[in-house]
Amino acid sequence: MSNFYSKLGVATVINAADSYTMIGGSLMPAEVIEAMADAGRYFVSLEQLHLKAGERIARLTRNEAAVITSGAAAALTVATAACMTGADEAKAKAWPLHESSRNEVVIHRCQRNGFDLAIRQTGATLVEIGDAEGTIAEQLESALSDRTACVIYFDTVQFAKAALSLEEVIRISGSKGIPVVVDAAAQLPPVSNLWRYTEMGADLVIFSGGKTLRGPQSTGFIVGKERYIAACRLFVGARNSIARPMKVGKEEIAGLVAAIERYVNLDHAAMKEHHERLVRRLCEGLNRAGWLAERVYPGPTGQDYPLAHVKPDHSACTAEQLSKLLLDGTPSILVALTPDQQGLALNPLHLNEVDVGQIIARMSELLDEGQNERP
Repeated sequence: MSNFYSKLGVATVINAADSYTMIGGSLMPAEVIEAMADAGRYFVSLEQLHLKAGERIARLTRNEAAVITSGAAAALTVATAACMTGADEAKAKAWPLHESSRNEVVIHRCQRNGFDLAIRQTGATLVEIGDAEGTIAEQLESALSDRTACVIYFDTVQFAKAALSLEEVIRISGSKGIPVVVDAAAQLPPVSNLWRYTEMGADLVIFSGGKTLRGPQSTGFIVGKERYIAACRLFVGARNSIARPMKVGKEEIAGLVAAIERYVNLDHAAMKEHHERLVRRLCEGLNRAGWLAERVYPGPTGQDYPLAHVKPDHSACTAEQLSKLLLDGTPSILVALTPDQQGLALNPLHLNEVDVGQIIARMSELLDEGQNERP
């Protein structure tokens, strides 16, 4: 079937991996696309639209306030800058800030990752606490000072092992009046995460709009306390600020609001069963074909859905080689590797029944081919 991508000679893939930016995040449902098309028919005040859309998102997510950004990485920049300046518009315009300003961001050493750049590009200095073995409360307490803009916490299972609990970080930082910013970009489902972190006491919480929510990929949003969201607003929209290159279009704003409204109103129990059914079918079909497949839980960063892990024990190739064969084949299938890199991790989040059938058929073919090639 001819489509925009085939006309350009760009291959499409079945996404059995995750909501990866490198393949477009997720697929937008009809109501999101319609909202974007409708928004594109009119001119509006971008500042007013940001304000009203933020109010709507705050109500939908049971939060005090919210602001839209051009993705979760941009939200890290906006949140950091907001914590550095507060709601002082003069400071927001006077970038870079003077060296005597609040320009330190405290972060667990075990949580350092590639998104650090979104924090550091504000000019903030990262102050590390703990190490790969663990972190103690005294290390956080001693790192906090009158130069601390905020503490940033990445809440995924990969970063939890050697870190203080989020509850303890909120307690210690809150006792000194220092805001805690939680990066929960991919932490959906469950839907309750949209308000759980702020109910715990986090000041700002970041989510991606283009992952599980299935909004425009180039959107994200921050929820939290009004005083801090008010500071974030100084860095979004048409304002000249450090985040001006990260502005969000009116169409994307409309799409994100529609995506959040759709998501919070889903039948989440039915969606959970849908994910379980797809994983069950994957495991049963692949095991019948001769693979070793099993259901594992939770999702890749701790989300509330299962995965199918497949071991290539009966194959003539490694997991990495097998993933390349799947990606290079017809249909092209993108899969992730298990944490130990020894197997495939098949994610149901963006699959449907047809996709599952194609995955089982293709992997059956590869197993047969591999067995036929053995001496």
